[in-house]
Amino acid sequence: MSEWTIGVIGGSGLYAIDGLEDAQSIRIDSPFGEASDEVVIGSLHGHRFVFLPRHGKGHRISPTDVNARANVDVLKRAGCTDILAISAIGSLREELPPGSFVIVDQFIDRTVNRTKSFFGTGMVAHVSMAEPVCPRLSGLAAAAARVAGAPVSEGGTYLAMEGPQFSSRAESHMYRAWGCDVIGMTAMPEAKLAREAELPYALVGMVTDYDCWREGEAHVEVGAIIAQMNSNSAKARQLVIELARSLPQQRAASPIDTCLDFALITAPDARDPRVLAQLDAVAGRALRAR
Repeated sequence: MSEWTIGVIGGSGLYAIDGLEDAQSIRIDSPFGEASDEVVIGSLHGHRFVFLPRHGKGHRISPTDVNARANVDVLKRAGCTDILAISAIGSLREELPPGSFVIVDQFIDRTVNRTKSFFGTGMVAHVSMAEPVCPRLSGLAAAAARVAGAPVSEGGTYLAMEGPQFSSRAESHMYRAWGCDVIGMTAMPEAKLAREAELPYALVGMVTDYDCWREGEAHVEVGAIIAQMNSNSAKARQLVIELARSLPQQRAASPIDTCLDFALITAPDARDPRVLAQLDAVAGRALRAR
């Protein structure tokens, strides 16, 4: 087995990974509550993969109710070294039609009802989100998507909205004016939490619709989105297989692996032991070093 353990968070339309060998479903407890589902752990082309459906089996969890802290925590506890997130998104650009895959590299967070950090009173930390995704994993995912037959755009700003309702037309136009390229409901705080857990993160967005900014375009409806998701999902499953094929046997260290070395601010004698106990997985390395 290689040095990689890739956590795959499957969004709308991606509820399993094809071809996993020796796969087993395991429920992992988290001090941050219930994760979306059991994780499925197995191997793919000599690399360890851990799959977690973001909305749970049957898509039973609403975007606001996804426990992103528990999800990232259980992936860390499962030994993941990196996270590949796959999500359904809407397009805010003419040149990103339904069926396109976008390798996101920036985010604007407009969510309002979600707990966004593992840290807080008793143990404060401030991670940098200037460059919120891992360029290495993003590049590997882009190459894998192309081999899988998907039209790929590298780079794009993702507007994370609260939902579960879709945008108003005025909001859609505003997000375009802000320079956003795609829109979705789940990448935040997921990407922030992955960074706090020292897990390099990449997001592949699968375009299902044009949101509602185009004049004369039909309003976004679930039926049309599901049809496009079904078309996208086969390519997404193949993307994971091609990513596994392309991973080098040796995983070189990433600066993200140790980003908490520059983020912890609470003095050791002022840290709350109860908070530290919750952080044993996501921040254990850095806390032991300090």
